[in-house]
Amino acid sequence: MGDLATPKGLSCPVFPLNRLARRNVGIRHRGGSVLERLPRPSAVAEEIPSLPFCTNPWHPQLFSAVRGSAPGVLSVTCVIGMAPHREIHHAVSDQPLSFPTLLDEPPDRWQWPAPPFPWRHVSPPGNDVAQPCRIESQMGRTLDAEMLVFDPAGRSLTLRTAADRPPQSLSFSRFRRLTLTTPLQPAPPIAGAPAQRVPAAAQERDYSLDPDGPLEPLIGRTAGHVETPEGMYLFTIVDEEASVQRVFVPSAAYVRCEFGPSAEEAAARLWIANPSELLLAIERQQRVPVRPLGLSLLALGLLTANQLDRALARQAPDMPLGELLVTSGLISGADLQTAIAHKMGYPLVDLARFPIDAAALSKLSKHLAVSCRAIPLMLDKERLIVAVDKPSRVDKLQEVHALAQFTTVPVLAPKMQILLALDRLSGNALSQNVLERSRFFAATV
Repeated sequence: MGDLATPKGLSCPVFPLNRLARRNVGIRHRGGSVLERLPRPSAVAEEIPSLPFCTNPWHPQLFSAVRGSAPGVLSVTCVIGMAPHREIHHAVSDQPLSFPTLLDEPPDRWQWPAPPFPWRHVSPPGNDVAQPCRIESQMGRTLDAEMLVFDPAGRSLTLRTAADRPPQSLSFSRFRRLTLTTPLQPAPPIAGAPAQRVPAAAQERDYSLDPDGPLEPLIGRTAGHVETPEGMYLFTIVDEEASVQRVFVPSAAYVRCEFGPSAEEAAARLWIANPSELLLAIERQQRVPVRPLGLSLLALGLLTANQLDRALARQAPDMPLGELLVTSGLISGADLQTAIAHKMGYPLVDLARFPIDAAALSKLSKHLAVSCRAIPLMLDKERLIVAVDKPSRVDKLQEVHALAQFTTVPVLAPKMQILLALDRLSGNALSQNVLERSRFFAATV
């Protein structure tokens, strides 16, 4: 029989319960002084059974012993506080028994996993609310139905194929993919802000789930995934990145899973990752032709090819592409500034792989690095090469007296990588030569 939770503030030593019969009763406050002491009737002492050692005064065996003993037992309490010799005391009275309320809270209700990335959306219906769905059988046939209950613990779901048909249970082993056809909707937009879209360039990727047998693998696109013992939860982007469909593949339907890179990850593989390559790119910078903005956005991993094609098809003659993408919520204004610098030939560095030189980091205080959103990467003679998300950020650095001996050379890195690097390096390699060090905020502009 397991112990129940001891109320907060109570403590009890290991104590044989049959010794209770030989103790005086008493009530103690937190300081340990006796407020009341009553003699314990010997009649009660003879009727308390001998029980095993117990470390919890609220143990069900203790309840049973006290309730089952002679009339007059009021309660069992424990000394509270820091008294050197804590004892179990019980009071005797003709009053009715009064025991603490034991809360048996119900377990949290199961909820379908949320998309594993930042995206504000309307709360989905509960698990006990009927939802339209599409079920794909082991042989590839599909059935449109209404899911009534999803039971991951029981590895089954309850559905009905029509409003006038009775519900039926379907084991997870009898289908290979379930799609909730009503998408998750984005949260209402904030006043004055562009429409919020699912971050497809950073999150969407191909998936392939291979079955154990001759069946073809399950393939598709998903924005992240959540794998549990019952199966794989996937998230299909629909409605031009405005919403997400939830998909479930039972664990019995696959034995292997593979996920491709996102557009951002694929682009990052081409970014500069070593010092020698960066120095060559800086030397070639003046000779690099100006790129189209769309190609720079793809090179930065800020857009998918499909998003770019769709935007170009809708672009009005008098609407700049960058403005169209910002107003439609596909990229931010900061993303656009980075892309413009890239199209002008500034080298692009992958901070996740580039070996940052500690000597270069020490040249810039933490306060200045955060305020300018700049990461010193390396020293090249009299040049300090600094990663920023837009070249204009180095203007403030060039005014710093401690950097007067260096020529500050800006190179590009994505805004999110810079913020993550500042957070990671904060308090470590960055110079500590300022008394007031700014706290890092992701919203730094």
